[in-house]
Amino acid sequence: MKYYALAIVVIIIDQISKWIVDKQMIIGESIKIIENVLYFTSHRNTGAAFGILEGQMWFFYIITTIVVIGLIYYMQKEAGKSRLIGVSLGLILGGAIGNFIDRLFRGEVVDFVDTYIFTYNFAIFNVADAALCIGVGLLFVKMIIDERKQKRERA
Repeated sequence: MKYYALAIVVIIIDQISKWIVDKQMIIGESIKIIENVLYFTSHRNTGAAFGILEGQMWFFYIITTIVVIGLIYYMQKEAGKSRLIGVSLGLILGGAIGNFIDRLFRGEVVDFVDTYIFTYNFAIFNVADAALCIGVGLLFVKMIIDERKQKRERA
């Protein structure tokens, strides 16, 4: 199914980018891409977003396994009905597996995209994190579209 292919592409891009950062940069090193906006900064995270639940690897193994099983089940059931759901779930699946691979084989997640939004230094993230956020955002968009459609049909 093409949405599984999307997940595989996300995983490949994520893992290659992390491998490059891991092999070519020392932790803490930063490369300016766009001054005061975007940097590549080598960072490691043993927790979830913003470092929460730091060091709780077994928790992440269990939760990620459950989430991946649920995503695959939901993709089998719903992705054929909506391209937006399929793309969303493919991105979420790829992102979840990308970070799972890091936790499993490195014991930490490699992060490197360091952004400043209106002088606010946002948390450093990676390709898998971006795919997860975009996928969840698209899922919310789909839910809003469906809700509005149902309201119009009732009216």
